[in-house]
Amino acid sequence: MKTGRRTAAVATLVGALGLSALNAPTAQAADTGITVSDIVVNNDKPIVVGTSKVVEPTLSFTIALPSGYSTADPSRYDAYPFLYRGSITTAADTGENFIGPSGYTCYETDSKHAHCEGNLYIDPHPSQEHVDSNSDATTWKVGVSLKLWKADGGLKTGELETRAQTARLKRAAKATANASPEPVAKGRSISVTGKLTRANWSTKKYDAYSGRTVSLQFRAKGADAFKTVKKATTSSTGSLKAAVTASVDGSYRWVYYGNSTTGVATSPADYVDVR
Repeated sequence: MKTGRRTAAVATLVGALGLSALNAPTAQAADTGITVSDIVVNNDKPIVVGTSKVVEPTLSFTIALPSGYSTADPSRYDAYPFLYRGSITTAADTGENFIGPSGYTCYETDSKHAHCEGNLYIDPHPSQEHVDSNSDATTWKVGVSLKLWKADGGLKTGELETRAQTARLKRAAKATANASPEPVAKGRSISVTGKLTRANWSTKKYDAYSGRTVSLQFRAKGADAFKTVKKATTSSTGSLKAAVTASVDGSYRWVYYGNSTTGVATSPADYVDVR
């Protein structure tokens, strides 16, 4: 259960510019005095994005307010982390190479501090500019937008802060598996085929992923875990093939463990009845 009073929330904002269209603090350069710390993006794990589904990685951070401001009046301040590439100013002003929150809620811990939790918003749809090129599968920087508002609602000052912290975005991969014949006589050969593809953010399709080493795994009926029994390399069309000897009933699957630009892919398991 969360402790402390809920103090502020940002609603989900969907659009080509996301939150950046509403926040352009670059015209003001004065220090706001707000401190944002303890930033955690996606539990410090890589963010994997496909070609169509919106991805909302978790986001948490802590806010400390300057003198004259209180968590009891959240309308007087605004602070949140975001991801960007290239120039932080260009990213925040244009929304290009910018990934902001879909929403977050802050919980007051005292009059000057709040702990905030929410999500980032990544939409691979062509109308968005979040991941529109395969070069976006790389390390993104973490920035922070900070603003103080006047009592009359006008912007008092705002700034953008860069951080040494980063987050890795990866292209999603998919794998398939088919074991045959089914059923099969004990001692006979089983052919396990499959295919490995990965997201192409430029075309919004999944392309064959060639030259990748993929593990063939087997789990005997009644066993708890899969074990690697062979490895194979994908062809120019992403195809996989391996032969194994039928011994006991069980399931086969292909597993690709990913790399610096591509996420992990695990195929559905195909069960074989050995007679």
